[in-house]
Amino acid sequence: MSETKLRAAAIGVGSLGRHHGRNYAELAREGRIEMVGVCDTNAETAAEIAAANRCASFNDWREVIGKVDVVSVATPTETHCEIACAFLDAGVHVLVEKPIALTLDEADKMIAAADKSGAKLMVGQLERFNPAMVALRPHITKPLYFEIHRVSPFPNRSLDVDVVLDVMIHDLDAIQWLVGEDVKVSEIRAVGIPVISDKVDAANARIEFENGAVANITASRIGTDKIRKTRFYQTGSYVVLDYGTKFASVTSLNPEAAHPLLGISINRLEINDVEPLRAEITAFLDAIERDAAPPVTGEDGRRALSLAVGVLEKINIHRNRIDV
Repeated sequence: MSETKLRAAAIGVGSLGRHHGRNYAELAREGRIEMVGVCDTNAETAAEIAAANRCASFNDWREVIGKVDVVSVATPTETHCEIACAFLDAGVHVLVEKPIALTLDEADKMIAAADKSGAKLMVGQLERFNPAMVALRPHITKPLYFEIHRVSPFPNRSLDVDVVLDVMIHDLDAIQWLVGEDVKVSEIRAVGIPVISDKVDAANARIEFENGAVANITASRIGTDKIRKTRFYQTGSYVVLDYGTKFASVTSLNPEAAHPLLGISINRLEINDVEPLRAEITAFLDAIERDAAPPVTGEDGRRALSLAVGVLEKINIHRNRIDV
């Protein structure tokens, strides 16, 4: 690490962005970075979070350009492209929350801006940094069949996107990462309906890949319980991943056992319980300091968005058929 510390700020400090601000402030107290400030269009929110983190408060993100080397952007999705591109054009490294953007064209503009300036663009696909996923990743061989449920109570925050871009995109990113980023999607089937909001609040998608892998994903933000569970089968083993409880296990059969029932073993993986957001931000700072590619690139974020767009297209066809 160079003697000059990276100067950081959090742009948008609502329900998630405030945790970006907190983590930057903690890293600053540890001497890793310099915490410049937080920014939010809500002056009261910005002042509150700034006071809690002992840093400057801004209400216009344009005021932050020129004062920082790295920012987190956790603003409404429709603003991601404008804000991220402005910082990237200025040579500032950007960690943008998922989804990368509202459209694929916007995602392309952000990727192009990063390529042109040389600044790094990372997308906040947080579940990749969940301790359960981190522990599980080395045990992945060839996933073939996924059953995924991601359900939560109706959120007490503004909803600028539907449940696919808000919630399901975590799992759309994860399955592509686990199956293989070079494996193409061959078919998408999906249904979804609005229940409480004017956007799709509950959805189910079936994703088929060219290598034969299949994923069934249910996402809802109108549940009574909070569920973030993935189960999948791969050659020789059955995997359970619970993001909420940070649990991961691999069940497999010992081929040398005298009887199948005697050869089943369940390996509960050891978890290093680090806050996922802290791990994500630290990984981004590491990439900047090493001048390496971020662990979740703009292209990765675009790939997840592209699959989400495909799911939404199928949902809209179904909604038109049932007139909802």
